[in-house]
Amino acid sequence: MDPEAFRTWRKSLGLKQKDAAERLGLKKRVIQYYEKGHRDGKAVEIPKTVELACLALSLGYDSYDGGPLRGTAAKEKSAPVEA
Repeated sequence: MDPEAFRTWRKSLGLKQKDAAERLGLKKRVIQYYEKGHRDGKAVEIPKTVELACLALSLGYDSYDGGPLRGTAAKEKSAPVEA
């Protein structure tokens, strides 16, 4: 995820930087670094964990308990197979 895609994601959910920080468990300043793409002249990479958290929030997940995801084939795969 590049800085522009991150900014587009945030805006598509109607979130201010402060709101995005709260939802992702980050500080507002980190959100600003991600959107700029650099900090103190050094490139800032958006971690894969943040990318996946953005996806989860986009899909309506605010938390995850480790169980099967709603609307996925995970439930079918976990069902016992009858012979």
